[in-house]
Amino acid sequence: MKYSFSLGLPAAYRVQDVLSFHSRDAESVAEQVSSEAIRKGMLLDGVPVVLSVELSKGRARSIACEADIDLPRARKVPPSLAAQIEAAARNILGLHIDPAPFVAFARGDELLGPLVARQPGLRIVQSATVFEALTWAIIGQQINLSFAIALRRTFILQAGRQHKDGLWCYPEAADVAKLTVEDLTTRKFSRAKAETLIRFAQLVAAGDLDIEEREDNPIPTICQNLLAVKGIGPWTVNYALLRGYGYADCSLHGDVAIRAALQRLLGEESKPDMTRTEALLQRYSPHRTMAAAHLWASLAFDA
Repeated sequence: MKYSFSLGLPAAYRVQDVLSFHSRDAESVAEQVSSEAIRKGMLLDGVPVVLSVELSKGRARSIACEADIDLPRARKVPPSLAAQIEAAARNILGLHIDPAPFVAFARGDELLGPLVARQPGLRIVQSATVFEALTWAIIGQQINLSFAIALRRTFILQAGRQHKDGLWCYPEAADVAKLTVEDLTTRKFSRAKAETLIRFAQLVAAGDLDIEEREDNPIPTICQNLLAVKGIGPWTVNYALLRGYGYADCSLHGDVAIRAALQRLLGEESKPDMTRTEALLQRYSPHRTMAAAHLWASLAFDA
């Protein structure tokens, strides 16, 4: 079953940022990325879905999207599933946070102003779902990116399901909750990381941890409840806020790359500690998420 829709694009939309984020794993089993399209496999309400997004070149004002839904007996796509598919598309295209307010805010800033001038349309690209963002944050905490990417691939193969077209779908909480710790530790996960992933998934699957942002479940409440889960700390929560919820004011003061970028900008011999980094980032509130994006991007600039 196919479900087609289109999404409007802002002026000066930066396709390359989206491609770079989603192509970090050259051996990915759940994403296929080319210069013309992104294909993303995911489980939504237990249904395998492959979302295809066409990336038109030039100054296109909209993007065509199509979901191949492995739901053979249904006559039409349930509205709730359609809404999740469209939300996932907006997330992976980085359409959640408008960068314009931060650009105006930081244009004259001595530290970040030059970075903003170099790439004013930079956006935060998100994971397709909040659950994916949170599990990716747990997988990636305290290890280097290449190892985290390899663990993520293993995680998908362990807990995900294949779509009928062969692409693997990123798992949901119920799928991960069925794993044992040994399923992961025998595949290079640390015991602590495996236990945290499964504990988190079991809480979500059982309804004991609500990760859906709503008026009666706002971000502060979600953060408090996440921090109460053993193995989940402030960095994991802030990174998940950025990649999962598109929250505009995440403080990534515990992120090593953020501190390295600040060291480079400040011209100092060592990275600022977390306390000083938090103070430096505080001056960009309520736009600290976009500040983090520009700091990360600055590491790719020539010294």
